[in-house]
Amino acid sequence: MNSLPTIPLFPAGQIVATPGALALLEEAKTPLEFLSRHLRGDWGDVCQDDKAENKLSLKYGFRLMSSYQITDAEKLWIITEGDRSVTTLLLPTEY
Repeated sequence: MNSLPTIPLFPAGQIVATPGALALLEEAKTPLEFLSRHLRGDWGDVCQDDKAENKLSLKYGFRLMSSYQITDAEKLWIITEGDRSVTTLLLPTEY
């Protein structure tokens, strides 16, 4: 059974992506899957400490971050700002 909510836990705000993220998502063929997972609280491949931090950030309005392994060599990061005004999709090398 999937324990993730079916609706977003927080607003995405404006959604932006870096050139590297756009290229990687085009290769992945499922760009909306990762954004959807992020917005529903599936933080992907982050450590337990980062998951706990996201839980607090969700409650208190701080920045949220997810990481997803897209290919063997490439990860996608998704960061939503604390004020929920913008969500950015980027590669770790573009941070």
